[in-house]
Order: sequence, then structure tokens, then C-alpha cells
Amino acid sequence: MKPVRLLSGVLTVSAWTLMSRVLGFVRDVLIAGFLGPGVAMDAFVAAFRLPNMFRRFFAEGAFNAAFVPMFSKRLESRDDPEGFAALALSGLGLVLLVLSGLAMVFMPALVWATAEGFAGGPRFGLTVDYGRIVFPYILFISLAALFSGVLNATGRFAAAAAAPVLLNVMLVAAMSVAAWMGGAVARVLVWTIPVAGVAQLALVWMATRRAGLHIVPVRPRWTPEMAHLVRVAVPAALAGGVMQVNLLVGQQVASNFDKAVSWLYAADRLYQLPLGVVGIAVGIVLLPDLSRRLKAEDDAGAREAFSRAGEISLALTVPAAVALVVVPLPLVSVLFERGAFGADDTAATALAVAVYGLGLPAFVLQKILQPLFFAREDTRSPFRYALVAMVVNAVVAIGLSFFIGWIAAAIGTTLAGWAMVVALARGARPMGDVARFDARFRARIWRILIASAVMGAVLWGAMVLLTPMFALPGWRWGALIALVGAGLVSYFGTGQVIGAFRLHEFRAALRR
Repeated sequence: MKPVRLLSGVLTVSAWTLMSRVLGFVRDVLIAGFLGPGVAMDAFVAAFRLPNMFRRFFAEGAFNAAFVPMFSKRLESRDDPEGFAALALSGLGLVLLVLSGLAMVFMPALVWATAEGFAGGPRFGLTVDYGRIVFPYILFISLAALFSGVLNATGRFAAAAAAPVLLNVMLVAAMSVAAWMGGAVARVLVWTIPVAGVAQLALVWMATRRAGLHIVPVRPRWTPEMAHLVRVAVPAALAGGVMQVNLLVGQQVASNFDKAVSWLYAADRLYQLPLGVVGIAVGIVLLPDLSRRLKAEDDAGAREAFSRAGEISLALTVPAAVALVVVPLPLVSVLFERGAFGADDTAATALAVAVYGLGLPAFVLQKILQPLFFAREDTRSPFRYALVAMVVNAVVAIGLSFFIGWIAAAIGTTLAGWAMVVALARGARPMGDVARFDARFRARIWRILIASAVMGAVLWGAMVLLTPMFALPGWRWGALIALVGAGLVSYFGTGQVIGAFRLHEFRAALRR
């Protein structure tokens, strides 16, 4: 077996994801500035969430949770992986074409189901209009996700990780040109999304061809392999559906409060940066690696991969979570407060960022624990655990909203994330040592927590000292850079001294 170099692969995916998320920040800053919290931004957020919601059913979530392990095992045993991928591509494409057609017809019902609070106001009709434009994105991005899964299974992570960069580059360019020419920024924004989907699909398709894999559409056929794929994918789709219900519950709660949808969207973008750079990257690399090791009966190697994935993830995620909780206000102020995004919007968004920060380690741990099940083609257990998380989210978000308002949606999301982690960890116990972190992980995790606590104290002190600079327009970015720099130096310096990690391990991975 040709092993996937875990740390090297994670750093590759993380680097491209970081670039995508930075450009995503630029995109969201422009959206907040040009549109501002209000009718247009709320409509765009609710409309764009529709294809993203279904993408998690048919792309990164359900379909790839079933497809990647099956393709990886066929690749390991050389059992016609290209033919299997071609059949999967054709079947997925057919389903998505039908789904897209139905969505275009029933878009008002979809908008009502996902943002009922918009009904009867100007946001509803605008969201329906935007939704019909952006929904075809689901077709292109889901097919692109299949090709990305093929590339990841072969240990080629760069092209698949780079594809999302295209979306943000095109959106930033389109909005900038529209604003410069005095055009309708919001409409240009939504029309660019499906065009970017085509570009992403073309990128990963060409990368697959360069990798020597020729996967082309064929006549869809119902074969035993496709039947097995569907049996594995359906529970994963249901699990993904439960997680999307959690998001929709939050949006439904927020849609009843003015500007709350926009505040939660801005906060979501901020905590999604470390989640994407670390958690999602680790999950992408870990799933095919575990699948191939289990196929080869390499339990020791599987445990090593699982433990190192947890170690890498928490070493980078815990300090990020501490930063989001300790200094959310300067982060949101510098990144978003301009144009139509005012000081009150900053305060509300910062509150949501701090709440999401408390759940960030849970969201990342989910990405580490789920591959233990998916690599065994067990998608039913995560579905059952997701149901538990859904109940927790609904009870907290809806119940607390009557007392504390829109922020209940963020609290429900965080508590549901931790409930999911507890359920996954308990469910993985029967798997034995493969699903248990090794001695090195246990020795380092408490050091990671200490280094993160030191960093939190340094951040708090630096924020107090730099507060006057944050009030000066010309010094805000410099103050933020100084704040982030103080946090990085204190964390990595403390971590290196007390043995939370060894920096040479990262340098070695970069040289591979």
C-alpha cells in the first residue's frame, strides 16, 4: 500500500483552504460593505444556503462518505476503480438534474421552509429570485466533489483543495467590477455563483485526467455496486439532513429577528476559517488513509493516523477557539465594520463568534471521529448520533429564543456539536485500540491546553493595551496584526518549551 502522508497532506489541504478562507473573508467583507445587514444580504444568505445545504447531502457529506471509502478500497485492490467512479458520476448527475428541476419549480416552498420569517415581506420574493439563479450550483459543485474524492483517494490533494479558491476569486472580482461600474452588486453576485461552479468542475476534471484517471459519464445502470453505494449513502444523507436541520432551525429562529440572519452568517464565516483550515482538511486526508489501511488490515497504522490527526487538529484548533472567545470584538470590528456594517452589528456578531468559539473543538473532533465509521462503510451509526444532536439543538435554540432572542441559535449549534462528539466517542469504543488515541496524544493534549491558556492571557492583556489603537481608523489593521502576532508567539513559544508539539515535525512535512 502506498500510504497517504498525513501531515503533509493536511498541510497541503490547509494551505489551499486558508487561501480560500482568506479570500472568503474578502468576499464577505465586500458583501457586508456593499449590501450591509438588511434585506439584500439576508436574501442572499438564505438563497446561497440552499445549494450549500443540498451540497452537503450530495457532495462532501453523504455521497463522499460512501464513495471515498469504496473507491479507495477498489483502488487498493485494483478492482476497476475507474468504472465504479464513472457509474457513480452518471448516477449522481441524473439525480442532481432532477433535483435542480424540482427546486426551480418549488423554490417558494423551499424558501418558506428554510426562512419562514421572511414571508409577507420584501425578503421573501427576493430570496426566491436569488434562489432560482444560484441553485444550479449544486449540480456543478457536487460533480466536482466526486472528482475531488477520486483525487484525494490517490493522495493528490492540491487541485481539489484549490477549487474553492476559484469561487471566491470570481465573486470578489465580480462584485468589485460591478461596484466600480455602478451596477447592481447583489444581482452580479448571485449570477457569478453558478458560473464559478462550472469553473470548479473543470479544474478538478482536468486534474483527474492529468493523474491518469479517465472518468467519463456512461449510461446510468443499477448494478450491485451502485446498490451498495446507495445503501451506504442513504444513512449518510439522512445524517447530513439532520445536521442541515440544525442549521435551518438556527436560521428559522434568526429570521424572526431583524438583521440576525446576517449577524450569524458573519460569525459563521469567522469560525469556519479554523474549522476549514484544520478540521475539514484533516477529515479529507484521514478518510481515504483509514479506508486503505483497514483494507490492508494495518490496524497499527490506522491508529497512528487517527492519533496524529487528533493531535494535529487540537494543536491548531484549541488556540483558535480560545482566541475567538477572548478577543472576538476586535476581530469582527477590523474585519467587517465598514460601510453598512455598523458598531451595533459588530457587537452582535462578536457575541455569536464567542459562542461558536466554544464549540469549535467539537466541530473539529467530529471530523476526526466520523472517518472511523465511514472507513468501515458504517453510515448508520453517525445518523443515529446526529438525531441526538438535532434534538439538543432544537430544544435549546427554540426554547431559549423566547428568553434570550436570536443568540439562542448559536448556543444550540454549539451544544449540539458537543453532544455529537460524545455520541461518536461512545459509539467508537467497540472498535478497539484503532479508535483510541495513543500514548503520545495523551501526553501532549494537556500541554496543548496549557499553552492555549497562556496564549489567552496574553491576548487579553494585548487587547487591553491596544484598545486605543483599534479606535483609530488608520491603526486598526496594525493593532490587529500586533494582537494576532502576540498570540502566535506566546502559543507556539510556550508549546515548544513545554512539549505540546515539536516545530521540526511541521518543517519536515513541508519538505516532503
